[in-house]
Amino acid sequence: MRVLRSVLVLCVIAAAVAAVLWWTKRPPEVEIARPFRGQAVDIVYATAVVEPVTWAKVTSVIRKRIVSLCGCEGDEVREGDELATLDSGDARATLKELEARQLLAQAERERAFELLERRVVSQQVYDKAQSQLIQINALLAAQKERLRDYRITAPMDGVVLRQDGAVGEVAEPGDILFWIGPPKPMQLIAEVNEEDIPKVLPGQNALIRADAFPDRMLEATVARITPKGDPVLKNYRVYLDLPDDTPLRIGMTVELNIVARKVDNAVLVPIAAIDGDQVLTIDDEGRVRKVSMKIGIRGTQNAQILDGLEPDALFVSPYRDDLTDGTKVIIRDESTK
Repeated sequence: MRVLRSVLVLCVIAAAVAAVLWWTKRPPEVEIARPFRGQAVDIVYATAVVEPVTWAKVTSVIRKRIVSLCGCEGDEVREGDELATLDSGDARATLKELEARQLLAQAERERAFELLERRVVSQQVYDKAQSQLIQINALLAAQKERLRDYRITAPMDGVVLRQDGAVGEVAEPGDILFWIGPPKPMQLIAEVNEEDIPKVLPGQNALIRADAFPDRMLEATVARITPKGDPVLKNYRVYLDLPDDTPLRIGMTVELNIVARKVDNAVLVPIAAIDGDQVLTIDDEGRVRKVSMKIGIRGTQNAQILDGLEPDALFVSPYRDDLTDGTKVIIRDESTK
């Protein structure tokens, strides 16, 4: 009995070892796919901001405290309408001082003229009085012009798209206080990578994805491309026209897929099955063969195959780095896509 039990134990161990050896030497299982036909689309991705076609940023040119604001955000305004005023106390005091000096200079010139006619003073005295009056007049005119900077007005007809700042705050030169312009038509201003910009041309359609409208398919059309790119950010500015009925609003950020090229009835292979320009095909003996292909449009999910792959070929999908040329494999799941 002990001998029989020992034999049985040895047989079990031998069977387990054989199973382990068989499993470790068993060819790897792979999933496969076949080429299929469909539309190949060359897409250029970009991000963009919604802006009016015509608008203006209104800023202060001096550093002064805001004393009044129109409170007209969303209202229509006409060119020249007052939007805000800045504290002009010091400037008006200077104006009054110059006006007083002007009156005095005028009196001095008139007196010098009378004395000149009576030959009490020389021509030089009169010329000096005249020169002083001219200087005062120039200073007074410059101060009056400077006072215009304390009154911020609309530079164009339109709607106050946005108003910033508050009464009591100090307006810094260059700080934008108002955005003004007609709310429509609107456009998208996109930034396209310099590697992709050669593909983008006026007239191309673009599909828009906006977080505010996740279930809607929105479109735009490429209108123009800025001639000079940004050498630091390595991108180019692209302007796209939006239809009048677009639900997008000014200031929204969106993602774009500009359709650079489309090919119907193209031979396609999933991107996941490609490494560079190669796929792993399966021959009649179930062995892996690396095949190089000529690839056309390379999309986000599929790539167009121009040459190098038979229409009925079987290939590993997704691509497996652990498989080498000639490796025997077992097909686990064949699905014709």
